[in-house]
Amino acid sequence: MSFKLGIHTGPQDLTMAELKRLWKRADDAGFSWASVWDHFYANPLQSRDDPCFEGVASMAALAATTRNLRVGCLVFCGLFRTPGMLAKAAVTIDHLSEGRAEIGIGAGWFEEEFRDFGYDFPSLGKRLDQLEEVLQIVRSLWREERTDFDGEYYQLSNAHCSPKPFNPDMRLWVGGRGEKRTPAMAAKYADGFNMPYLSPQEVAARLETLERQCEAGGRDPGEIETSVNLGFYMSAQGVPSKLEEVPAHFREGSLIGSPEQAVERLQQYRDAGIGGVNIAFRPPVDWEAFEAYIEQVMPAFG
Repeated sequence: MSFKLGIHTGPQDLTMAELKRLWKRADDAGFSWASVWDHFYANPLQSRDDPCFEGVASMAALAATTRNLRVGCLVFCGLFRTPGMLAKAAVTIDHLSEGRAEIGIGAGWFEEEFRDFGYDFPSLGKRLDQLEEVLQIVRSLWREERTDFDGEYYQLSNAHCSPKPFNPDMRLWVGGRGEKRTPAMAAKYADGFNMPYLSPQEVAARLETLERQCEAGGRDPGEIETSVNLGFYMSAQGVPSKLEEVPAHFREGSLIGSPEQAVERLQQYRDAGIGGVNIAFRPPVDWEAFEAYIEQVMPAFG
C-alpha cells in the first residue's frame, strides 16, 4: 500500500508571502498533498486580532501557487456556506489547478467564530445532520446533470452545476475526530476520510469502524482514501523548541522529537493502515525542521 506524505497549512499568523513560500517548497520537494483549513479566527484563540485568511480564497491561492501537489481544504465547515456555493467554488478551483483539487467537509467546532460572525451554533447532533445534507448535495452537483433536494436544512430545485469538475473523479472528503457518525458518513458519501491529531491506536480503531460501515452499506473500503493530520513539532536537533505549546490532547497525534523519531512514529501510522500523513504547521514555521523532514524523513517512505 502506498503511503502518501502531505502538509496541512493553517492560513493564520503568516503573511501570504510566507504561505506561498511554504507551498512552493512542498511542491518542489515531492509532497503529494497540501491543504489549508477553514476558520475566521486563528486557533487556538488567543486574540481575535491575530491574522487569519479565509479558506476558499486561500485554497485558490494554493492552487495557483503550485503545479504538482493535490490541493485541498481539510476541512471546510459545512455550515459557513450554502452547499451550492461550496460546490461551485470547489469546481472553480479544480479548473484553476487543472484537476488537482479535492475538498473535505466537516461539521465545525469553533463556537466563537460561529457566534461572532452571525452563525447559529446548534448542537453537535444537529450540525452533523446538516453536514449529511451538505455532503449529498455537493456530491450530486458534481456528478449529476441536475440536483433536486428537499431536506430539513436545504432545498434545491433543478440546480445545474456547470462546468463540472475538471477532474470528473474529484474527491469529496469527510473530516473529523468522531468515533461513530463521522466514519459512517465517510463510508456512505465520501471518497476520502481524514482524521485530525489522533494516535496510531485511535487511527486503527477509526479505520476498523470505517470498514464495518462500508461492509454494512455494501461498499468496498478500498474505494476510500484515508489520511491523518499530525501536529508538526519535530526538531532538526531532536529537542522541539515549542513543546510546551503542544496542546495536551494533541500530543499523541503529533510528531515530536528528532527526524529518527519521526520516521519511527510515521511507521506506526503506516502499520495502522492509514493511507497518508499530513504534517500540520502552527506558525512560526521552523524552516530548519521542515528541511530536516524533507531530507531525512521523506526518503524513508519514498
